Amino acid sequence: MLIKTYSAAVEGIHALLITIELHAVAGVDFTLVGLPDNAVRESRDRIRAALQVNGYDIPHKQLTINMAPADLKKEGAGYDLPLAIGMLAICEHIPTNALEGRMFVGELSLDGTLQPIHGMLPIALCAKEQGLKEIIVPKDNALEAAVVEGLDVYGAENLMDVVHFLNGIQTIEKTTVDIQQEFEKGQAVCDADFSDVRGQENVRRAMEIAAAGGHNILMIGPPGTGKSMLAKRLPSILPPLSLKEALETTKIHSVAGLLPKNHSILTQRPFRAPHHTITDVALVGGGTNPRPGEISLANNGVLFLDELSEYRAATLEVLRQPLEDRHITVVRTKSSVDFPASFMLVAAMNPCPCGYYGANNPAHPCTCTPAQIHRYLSRISGPLLDRIDLQCEIEAVPYEQLRETAPGESSAAMRERVTKAREVQKQRFANNALIHSNAMMSTKMVRQYCALDAECDKLLEFTMTKLGLSARAYDRILKVARTIADLDGSQDIQKKHLLEAISYRSLDRSNWAG
Repeated sequence: MLIKTYSAAVEGIHALLITIELHAVAGVDFTLVGLPDNAVRESRDRIRAALQVNGYDIPHKQLTINMAPADLKKEGAGYDLPLAIGMLAICEHIPTNALEGRMFVGELSLDGTLQPIHGMLPIALCAKEQGLKEIIVPKDNALEAAVVEGLDVYGAENLMDVVHFLNGIQTIEKTTVDIQQEFEKGQAVCDADFSDVRGQENVRRAMEIAAAGGHNILMIGPPGTGKSMLAKRLPSILPPLSLKEALETTKIHSVAGLLPKNHSILTQRPFRAPHHTITDVALVGGGTNPRPGEISLANNGVLFLDELSEYRAATLEVLRQPLEDRHITVVRTKSSVDFPASFMLVAAMNPCPCGYYGANNPAHPCTCTPAQIHRYLSRISGPLLDRIDLQCEIEAVPYEQLRETAPGESSAAMRERVTKAREVQKQRFANNALIHSNAMMSTKMVRQYCALDAECDKLLEFTMTKLGLSARAYDRILKVARTIADLDGSQDIQKKHLLEAISYRSLDRSNWAG
């Protein structure tokens, strides 16, 4: 007798259909094939206990179970439910026609309770793509799976709920989600606001430019000047997520097991702030079974690296390729996985080891030698600095500004200007689905959309020669100038736009550290 059930395996942020074939003949053996890992092999004991607690048992036959495709590694406990359902069907406790057009996913406790798994959204998308009509999942995963339109999702609490449902004894309420309503409701929530910020008008302006063009930004200044506070408020002025971006972001967090409980879709741009002790693998993703790292978890959002100079040099250098390509490829001996990594890099650092170089603060004079300052700043390589569009100096806020009770300009007002600038860019790049902001422009696009008149061209030539800037820095200046012009509602890049863009190259000045 041959029975088939369907499940799915997550690979990267996508899922592949897994066909579980059960074949039974006379005997008492049990064989599981198809590259199962230890968690899958151990399912035999979990399933046996769950079946026995609920009045069933593993078939007393020679049972061969194949998980196809056989050359794909099967990981995790999410195959418990389809394996158990297949065993019950082969014992004729469930009609075989009840398995048609359905996918089963879920981990079994020893009493038969269904436990949630990671990666449910890509699994549900796989079920729909493969033409399956229904998916039966643990109840805690039902909202997440219900995001997929055109797929009937049933969330079950335990194994017996599924058995009775397949036998027509009882029903399971279908889970539905109004995606548009959930999406719009979640976008209205914002915890941090720029109205809390006192002073720092130049940095607020730099933040607005960065948000408007999707540019990377570095803030450098003494401790306690508000670098972290400003960075945490950047997501509040970014344009709202589109539904496509929200689904992609949700898939990544689902695979990583970071989707909040009882949430169907992420509606806020992610903000990730890893500690400076993070490893290369945790930052870019990987491991024996590749999982997304911090740069992928920050996809469509912000990656904040505080105390940038405290990160290991090797860790920072792995950012260079994803900052350019906006994706990361993790290669292992038997697999190669692509993770999206289209994020805004926001970094903050002190100007020297003691933190007070250039602060002009009598209470905290800088005690560092020029050699120490140079060595400290040299921890950030030139190629990485080239990829940071705006380098902004930040100073301590005067006491008079700290005492002000009137709130500063709100995030909503700044976001309105940012969104208008992004709309201009959306129209500009309407013929290229992969480009969404000025920061993503290729060199060819920079030449097309960032043309300069003779006066601006001469100014930029002088700057490039004086500061010894690279070709990459040249492109970055033009991209920032294009964004400033967009915020100004100007079709052409004017001299004032170019001058402001050049002013945001603080660390390119040869005399910065004395």
